[in-house]
Amino acid sequence: MNLSDLGKMKDILAQAGTMREQMERKLEETVAEASTGGGVVTVRVNGKKELLSLKIDPAVMGSGQSDIEMLEDLIRAAVNEAGRKAVAEMESSMKGLMGGLNIPGLT
Repeated sequence: MNLSDLGKMKDILAQAGTMREQMERKLEETVAEASTGGGVVTVRVNGKKELLSLKIDPAVMGSGQSDIEMLEDLIRAAVNEAGRKAVAEMESSMKGLMGGLNIPGLT
């Protein structure tokens, strides 16, 4: 390996670091929202699948066990759907960042 190759390797590693930083920023900036039960439960997650907000329509608050179980199911469904949307958004964004490269596991 000559010095020219080492210089190219250094450039490639610097570009990879920059791309990683861009991806991390994009993960934090990407927000997906999903609702279930006709808007009874609405959640927002970021690209890291971190729950950012949870809204529950007060009208759904009953006192029975079945009401609580239904609410738990709606929350779970909304969080999962928002996570799927965040993944889809990130995959779409990554294709743009990668400039058409087809790297297994990243696109």
